[in-house]
Amino acid sequence: MTYNGMPRGSSFKTVESIGRTLKDVEVTTAWGQPALKVRGKMFVCIASHKSAEPNTLAVMMDFSDRDALVEDDPGTYYLKEHYVNYPCVLVRLSHVRVDALQDLVVGAYRFVSAKIAKKSVAGRRRVATR
Repeated sequence: MTYNGMPRGSSFKTVESIGRTLKDVEVTTAWGQPALKVRGKMFVCIASHKSAEPNTLAVMMDFSDRDALVEDDPGTYYLKEHYVNYPCVLVRLSHVRVDALQDLVVGAYRFVSAKIAKKSVAGRRRVATR
């Protein structure tokens, strides 16, 4: 399937191949579904909740970025009530452009890596003040 000359439609294999180019990424499972983790923290996975459509990727990101994606392209990006309070967006793999998928995976990796780094710094500060 193409859209404006850019192919659409991917599988978790594409997600996995993007993830393998990133440092410290593990291909594993989360809630029984294929997932990518960085230093033990999930940043993308196949959505496992029954409310999600089949072949949907859950991608970690900031709430404001998520809301903008859903508003701009609800055919590709969506939410279900179960996911609303989590910093993630649901992505229809059959609709997403490959270049957009690359940006999503790398962005999720950076989002989760930054949270890990921030937590690590905070932990070191607590230890230093004791």
